[in-house]
Amino acid sequence: MLGRTIFIDPGRCIGCQACVSACRECDSHRGTSMIHLDYPDEGHSVASLPTVCMHCEDPVAPCAQVCPADAILVTADGVVQEADPTRCIGCGNCVSACPFGVPKIDLEAKLQMKCNLCYDRTSYGLAPMCATVCPTGALFYGTLEELRNERPGVDVSSYFAFGDTVISTGVAMVVPAEHRAPVPGGLLPLVEVNGRAVPGNGAGR
Repeated sequence: MLGRTIFIDPGRCIGCQACVSACRECDSHRGTSMIHLDYPDEGHSVASLPTVCMHCEDPVAPCAQVCPADAILVTADGVVQEADPTRCIGCGNCVSACPFGVPKIDLEAKLQMKCNLCYDRTSYGLAPMCATVCPTGALFYGTLEELRNERPGVDVSSYFAFGDTVISTGVAMVVPAEHRAPVPGGLLPLVEVNGRAVPGNGAGR
């Protein structure tokens, strides 16, 4: 069940990279951004998509399951932490295991780095840096009830399909109201941007 978490609304993202810059300012990893801004249909559309750790719940954190050094902790409240630098060996297993392509390896430091939901902030009730600075609300931090109070009629999905495998996550994606099936995995297709259909990206399905 979704608690207070990040809700990603691709249709609101304008590609400004404020989230990337804000993440870079976090004290725990100053100078390095843990959020990626992806372009699902680069060259054909200006659509952009902020990619944060989805904090997998079922199966629980594939990245943590394949770590041979037990460097990736999953907290009691479901937050998948970045690798413990005192344990991480930079093997890259987590990169291969993550279905969302979130963890990255700093080759020079031989260390895995990824979004940890700004745990130094969220554990004290503060919003993650990325959601704090997003000018359009493409990254919303709160509960589903708070999201729906602000955006009546919005629907979300925290289930993602990769072939026959469905993964449930602690972070959710805003989807069209009629979309009831799990969101397709891989590059998540945008079907709407600012209320307008995006040709060639599943619009009208």
